[in-house]
This record gives sequence, structure tokens and C-alpha cells, in this order.
Amino acid sequence: MTLAKRWGASFFLALVVTLLILLVSGAPPLKTLTILFQGGLGNWTKIAQTLGVWVPLFLCSTALLFTFAAGLWNIGIEGQVVLGAVGTVWFMRQFDDGSAGLIAAGLACGMITGALWALLAGILRVWGRVHEIFSGLGLNFVALGLTLWLIFGPWKRPGVASMSGTAPLPESLWLPKISALSLSPVALVLAVIAFAVVVYLLKRTYWGLTLKAVGQNPQAARLMGLRPRRRFLQSMALCGAVAGLAGALQVAAVYHRLIPSISSNYGYTALLVVMMAAFQPRAIPFICLFFACLNVGSIQLPLQLQIDSSLGGVIQGVLVLSVFAVRGLEQRYFKRGTG
Repeated sequence: MTLAKRWGASFFLALVVTLLILLVSGAPPLKTLTILFQGGLGNWTKIAQTLGVWVPLFLCSTALLFTFAAGLWNIGIEGQVVLGAVGTVWFMRQFDDGSAGLIAAGLACGMITGALWALLAGILRVWGRVHEIFSGLGLNFVALGLTLWLIFGPWKRPGVASMSGTAPLPESLWLPKISALSLSPVALVLAVIAFAVVVYLLKRTYWGLTLKAVGQNPQAARLMGLRPRRRFLQSMALCGAVAGLAGALQVAAVYHRLIPSISSNYGYTALLVVMMAAFQPRAIPFICLFFACLNVGSIQLPLQLQIDSSLGGVIQGVLVLSVFAVRGLEQRYFKRGTG
């Protein structure tokens, strides 16, 4: 079965399951799906909102290509997004006025803090023999705690500490936006450039080839002198840097301050995206766009149909499970055919 046929079968299965869920819950299926997609793509304002969600989700999914190529499950990417935002806010708080150079330096600072946070999980994996899933989850909670401490402690607003976040940064430190739309074209361009660079490194360089070799068989790679430990740390650091850029753009292009939910669970959602794409880069932009549309469109469900907005997350989960189900059935069918 080709990749296109597999995705087509997965979408069909997910659609059938979603329609059954809607029927059981008493919601009109076609109207619900129409509201979902019109809510994400109905006009230019909604398209801009969808692209605003697409950028950090796309960057997180792109970042995970590094660690999945190395055979690592970087669950801690959520915390790396948060630390990218923290690093950017820390840098930009030092200035009362800004320029393009300072904004670029702030984004770079976010990438550095994201990379360092990812390296913690990598070091625990390489030298502490702590699986990256457990260290990543632990560091995610630490990152959240650090964010709350900063918001209610050293960086709290003058005279009041609020869940709305820290005081806004000066407007001169904001990335420019398209007039009347909450979308920064600079963020879009940076996301596309990051994706192109990552794909080039993994597909067109000797380093990318060795990273995949390490991910497929670390023991054989060690015998060939490829130094798996070094490759593990490099992949974690690069993944953290791209995830840190996602957090930095959340600050510079969207919120302009540090808030408790700055990551918006994009790191966890990105794990679903990359698994659904079967770790293939070419599918990631489109799956991210579909998920972003669901994310934005689901906001309209409680307003128009009194359906909880979590339905968008349910559809995402059903879609990913459908991909796994189709893949499993395909493998079983071909095994029988071969036998």
C-alpha cells in the first residue's frame, strides 16, 4: 500500500469513527464538521489564527525529526518550548527599547535555553541511564514550575501577580504583524527556513546519515566508530534549539510576555503529528495545518452547538489511532500474503 493510500484509508476510518461519536453524543455530524473547518478557514482572520497555531506546532514537529532519527523519544519537548520562551523574555526584559538586532538576539537566546534544557535530558540518558521519556516528563514539570515561580515571583507585574503573565514587553521588541491580522510573516518565514534546514541536514549530509545509523542500531554504530553518545546529545540539543525557537516566537510574535500556558501543549501534539507522518518530513506541514485548523475551529463548537471544544482533540487522537490501525492491518495482510 502506498503512503497516499494509507493516509486515505486512515482518514476514512477516522471520519467513520468521528461520525459515530457525534451520533452517539446527539450532535449533527455534518454541521459539526462544517463548523470545525469554517472556524479554522472561514475567512482571512481565521486563516491567520490557524497559521498562528501552525507555526509553533510545525516547529515542534520539525524539531522532533532529529530525535526520532536518533531513536530517541523526546517527550520533554514541551519543557524545551517553555524554556525557549523563558530565555527570550529574560533577554528582552533587559531593554526598554528594541531593534531588529535585539529581537534576533532574543530569538537566539530562546534557542540556546531550549537546547540546554534538552541537553539535560540527553545527559541523563547518556551518562545517567535514565530513559529520555522519564527525564523529559520530569523536566516538563520543572519547566512549568519555573514559569509559575517567575510569573508570581521575580517577574511579577508591579503591585500584582496575575495568571495573565508578566508585564508586556515594549512594542519595539515585538515581531511585525500583517495589518489587522494576528500573524507575523517573520514567524512564518522562520518556520519554513527551519524546516528546510532540518530536512537538508537529515537527508543530504553525512551527519544525518550517521544519525539514522545510530538510531537504527547503536551497537553496530559504536563498532563503526560513529560515537552514538555524541550523536544522541547532538540530536537532543538541535531538537531543543528548534523547540526553543517555537517558544521564542510565542513571546515575540504572539503573547509578548511570559504566560503559564505559553507552550499550549504544542510539544505533545507534535509527537502525534510526527508519528502520524511515519517520521516522513514531507507530510508534516500538511498534518500540522490540519491539526491547527481543528484547534482553531473547535473554539466555535461551544458557541454554536454547545459542544465542548475538546472534540478537536478527540478527532486528532482518533486520526492517529486510525493511522496505527491501518498500518497494523497492512503489515499483517502482507505477512499473510508473504507466508
